[in-house]
Amino acid sequence: MYNTLMTETKKTKKGIPVKAEAPNDFFANYGKLGETDDLFSSEGQLSCDVFSDEKNIIVKSTLAGADPKNLDISVSNDLLTIRGFREDRNKVDQGEFYAREIYWGAFSRSIVLPQAVDQNKVSATLKNGVLTIVLPKKYRTTAIKVKHLKD
Repeated sequence: MYNTLMTETKKTKKGIPVKAEAPNDFFANYGKLGETDDLFSSEGQLSCDVFSDEKNIIVKSTLAGADPKNLDISVSNDLLTIRGFREDRNKVDQGEFYAREIYWGAFSRSIVLPQAVDQNKVSATLKNGVLTIVLPKKYRTTAIKVKHLKD
């Protein structure tokens, strides 16, 4: 997906012409699979870790550069949705990039939860660029012993 097309010709200090590569833009073609393709949009998709312990389902994602005010987290039945916006305040001219891989702009992620959670007790924290969402399990699995009855 990297864009490594050769672009304009530049000259080195010794006057030798060389082709200058366009910056690697990982997101250059994101969402451009087709005009009618609704599967992809202009939003970036978060990478997430989802795991559980005895009492909670835990979701972690890196959100470096995102302001907590620009985050919207919701739980609807068994679906967790994280939406937000990360803004790059430093404007750099397109021609100044050597590589461009960090996604800036709107992002979202929806995760189907493996079991019911108590929506009233969900908590989210953003610390050192890592978002941690703790979703308390509504029902815990319990082992049931089967009694053997004699006929």
